Amino acid sequence: MPRPVDNPPNPWASQHVEWLEEPPTARIEVFEEEARSVLTENRSPDIGFRFSVNPYRGCLHACAYCYARPSHQYLGFGAGSDFERKIVVKTNAPEVLARELERGRADGEALVFSGNTDCYQGLEASYGLTRRCLEVCRDLEVAVNVITKGALVARDVDVLAAIAKRADASVFVSVPLLDDEVARAIEPGAPRPARRLAALRALSDAGVRTGVSVSPILPGLNDATIPAVLSAAKDAGASMAFMTMLRLPAEVEDVFVARVREALPLRAERILRAVRELRGGEQLNDSRFGERMRGRGERWRAIEGLFKLHARRLGLETSEVGEAVAKARTASRPRRGQLRLFDP
Repeated sequence: MPRPVDNPPNPWASQHVEWLEEPPTARIEVFEEEARSVLTENRSPDIGFRFSVNPYRGCLHACAYCYARPSHQYLGFGAGSDFERKIVVKTNAPEVLARELERGRADGEALVFSGNTDCYQGLEASYGLTRRCLEVCRDLEVAVNVITKGALVARDVDVLAAIAKRADASVFVSVPLLDDEVARAIEPGAPRPARRLAALRALSDAGVRTGVSVSPILPGLNDATIPAVLSAAKDAGASMAFMTMLRLPAEVEDVFVARVREALPLRAERILRAVRELRGGEQLNDSRFGERMRGRGERWRAIEGLFKLHARRLGLETSEVGEAVAKARTASRPRRGQLRLFDP
């Protein structure tokens, strides 16, 4: 069981503070646990990867739309403020990952980091679990794909570049919003968009294949800015892009609606109407496989067209709409029968 930490490390006073934004205004509680496994096997037909690594539960980025919020309830916490204030740290994640990989679990598969909560949230600056897990992948020549909003990923450019040479590595930086004020309202704990793009540039310059996730699509809020996001990512060296529709499973719907109405009162109803339009007109979510990560109707087709048009103009490789991760090529020098994770 997770154990509360009386005096958790403060990453905002650490040597890595240059990669972080201002500290959260709310009191953060940290719980440490020793995990039995850190590899999560995905069985959803909507998601284009099999295994993910998640060193943390809960997320300081506090994104209102985060689909992972309900998972916090399995720990006896809430999906709302608990998700972003009570963070569980898997202190033995690197050692467990090494043991699982050495035993052949996930053999032949690339690993996705941040399949659930962000592996580069603020506490990573102090704990360094993601970096140590990446070092395990480097030493065992296991391909990785990282999806993150954390500018802290730039700290690990050396390890990611080494993995790229030995096996394969790609990093997707999530930038659904470019405007600082709007981003702060919806993603209050995440780095500013400009910081994320700077991290993207650092990784690209180091030879790591990079992409941008314009996800989630928040109709009425960020659909019109898709071209600007793609252009900014291309300028930062990205070669790939993908997008997914907003998902609001279970309690996430309540959190999102409350946040939008509080933070963006003049735009809230327009945004919610647009979400319902893309979900068939009545509801804010569609949990069916094959539908939950994409929209419906003319407006969604227009969003798809806008994304594909500008991605093609910029020379960005794209995924099929509705996938959770981009179609990145895996290792050119496979290890033990390494399979391609995403086909072009």
